[in-house]
Amino acid sequence: MEKVIKNSGSFENNLEDIDEIIDSLESGQLTLDESIKEYEKAMKLLKKSSDLLNKAQGKIIKVTKDSNDELVLEEV
Repeated sequence: MEKVIKNSGSFENNLEDIDEIIDSLESGQLTLDESIKEYEKAMKLLKKSSDLLNKAQGKIIKVTKDSNDELVLEEV
């Protein structure tokens, strides 16, 4: 009873897919082989999600004002 991942690659969709996998694993309806395959899918999605978070973190910018009351952009 393997679920098809409808992942579009977004962080949010990855989380939805991981939640579905967790639900299927917790249901007790899967065979051992199916459980292992689902676990592997979840781990790949977790890795992709982690990569997306790291990428987003690099894009965060802090907007402040300097002593001349000018806006200054700096990466956080």
